[in-house]
Amino acid sequence: MKTKMYMMTAALVLGAAGTVVAGESVARLDEVVVTATKTAEKLRDIPNSVVIKDAMDIDDSPAKSLGELLANEPGLDWRTYGNYGGASEEIHIRGMGGDATQVFLNGISINSPSLGTADLSQLPMGSIERVEVVKGPGSLLYGSGAMAGTVNVLTKNPQQDKAVLKVKGGFGSEGALELAAEQGMYVADGLGYYLTASRKETDGFRDNSNLRHNDASLKLVYDKNKLLTASLYGALIDREYGVPGVKPPAGTQDHFVNGTRIYSGDAASLVDEGSDRNLYSALELKSQPISWLTLGLHGDAVNMKNYLYQRNNGPAWPKAAGEGEETWVTNEVLGLEGTAEMRLPEGVTLLLGSQYRDYDYTNEVGNLDSYGVAVAGSRTEERHAVFTRGSYGEAQWQANQYLKLLTGMRYEEHSMFGHEALPRFGMVLTPQETTTIKLGHGKHFKAPTMNDLYWPESDFARGNPDLKPETGWHSDLTVEQSFLEKKLIASVSCFKWNIDDKIDWAPNPAFPGPWGDKWTPSNIDTYEATGWELGLEAKPFDFLRVGLSYTHTNAEEEKGMGVWRQARYTPSNLFKGQIDYFLPSGLTTSVVVRYVGDRPASYATDTATDPQYTLDSYMTTDFRISQRFKDHWLAAFNCNNIFNAGYDTNMGYFVDGTGLMTNQKYPGAGRSIFASLSYEF
Repeated sequence: MKTKMYMMTAALVLGAAGTVVAGESVARLDEVVVTATKTAEKLRDIPNSVVIKDAMDIDDSPAKSLGELLANEPGLDWRTYGNYGGASEEIHIRGMGGDATQVFLNGISINSPSLGTADLSQLPMGSIERVEVVKGPGSLLYGSGAMAGTVNVLTKNPQQDKAVLKVKGGFGSEGALELAAEQGMYVADGLGYYLTASRKETDGFRDNSNLRHNDASLKLVYDKNKLLTASLYGALIDREYGVPGVKPPAGTQDHFVNGTRIYSGDAASLVDEGSDRNLYSALELKSQPISWLTLGLHGDAVNMKNYLYQRNNGPAWPKAAGEGEETWVTNEVLGLEGTAEMRLPEGVTLLLGSQYRDYDYTNEVGNLDSYGVAVAGSRTEERHAVFTRGSYGEAQWQANQYLKLLTGMRYEEHSMFGHEALPRFGMVLTPQETTTIKLGHGKHFKAPTMNDLYWPESDFARGNPDLKPETGWHSDLTVEQSFLEKKLIASVSCFKWNIDDKIDWAPNPAFPGPWGDKWTPSNIDTYEATGWELGLEAKPFDFLRVGLSYTHTNAEEEKGMGVWRQARYTPSNLFKGQIDYFLPSGLTTSVVVRYVGDRPASYATDTATDPQYTLDSYMTTDFRISQRFKDHWLAAFNCNNIFNAGYDTNMGYFVDGTGLMTNQKYPGAGRSIFASLSYEF
């Protein structure tokens, strides 16, 4: 029955897409994008495939997080560690890992220097105005980690013509509660502010899967003339959450250690917990002293603190049952970047930039006794610092109305591994007004993370300060075609990339320990992928908007043994269909259908070509309906995973009370409902 309902929903989406007639234009190709080139360019003039989500997309979507909003868009794969409130969410682009995508919040990189990834679940949806995802090598302009692309999240700005005040409250299943407020206005000629704050709570789907999230942000803007525009942004995100781990094997009973219930049949841990406290700030200045020259200066400061409390379910030599560790990781980042954009005669544009970033990393570890109490005098600390310097230049030449060429080079210096030269080339062909052909080719790289370099040495693991950066090349071809006066836009992209010297953690015979070789990162892997993406967006009527996307990825890994196999957790097939229905009365409905193909989760050995465990394919359907009334009020109802589809998102280990370790899975989120009421003045 569920399969039939899924197919009926998908058929409805596909059928609606085929009824394109005269109506309001979607006109995406004329939108302005700033992420790809750090300058204002129309979407059609950028030699990259781009995904854009604007305020309307965000407001109408049933997505509860930024990760869900972007999930299964062309080339985008949403990854989460299961259905607990504090589970991290990553966006993987074109089969590369989450650490190959740089995520920016108003130009601030929110990728964790210790992990290399960005957790999109931490960003409050209510503060976001626009999201720009640029696929393809971004290392030329953004340096390390932008191998697969970039995600730029832009928060709300005050409006010149009115003051904005909005409050929202909502509740739902699993004890979900949300309160939010935002207010913005211009207080003087050219001077304005926008303030947001929110609180979210949930008990989660399983034992020990609760989340308590608080955030606040303030943006000050000064925009009076071209001689000087300025923006000062600051944000605080504070979270506490339980960490339930994997779902234990069927038949698992409650287990106690020294009177404390340690795990149950629902959660691998009932006592593990974590917290995050992140501070972001940035100052951005722009000036156009003469008509052909624009100068920019961006400075930012980031402080990320993570705490993790973990205890053993059973004996794990040399620790006894109930013993464990507390870990505190702090990342402090200071960055400064200057740019100069010169629009010269004969269609030539030059962009020159220089960037400096300083990273300070602290890792503290303390032991817990069998009652979960900190052991006095056991706390140790590791402190390290690295810095990077990057200089880049990019030249664009608009030869005529049909041809645009791009070339550039970045020279990156890293205090640990030396330097890297990163070229990039691009071309945009516009044979006719409705057709755009884009080609891109560039080198990318990713520096080792702070955990890779400096993980504190123990009897089981150690970092490796002798690592090299991951490097490779990324090529793509995109064709964008509009029909019916831009009421229907279709895009097709083909891509190919490779990564050499991929960093992987594994037991290393060069570092023997008392209980086996220590787990150590090394440059031993190779990855590569080919694939294609299809996107379709249409607004056949004023009251109907339709979006379809499909991605096919053939990603393979080679573990240093000459054996190639499908990359772990990377689905070959992704699909998304969405219908938005509007009425003049203020009623809006949205249905989103997502399909994720099966994924190899683990291999028994480095030479195995068939997976030992596979995560099965699945399909989910989300629904939202909202009604605006009396001009200022908005009532909304969301139902996510309507048919309560069961699925798994990742693999992990479960250790029982005897110390026996087995492979188990992280379950995905089941059906949830949420109702909210907003007032906007």
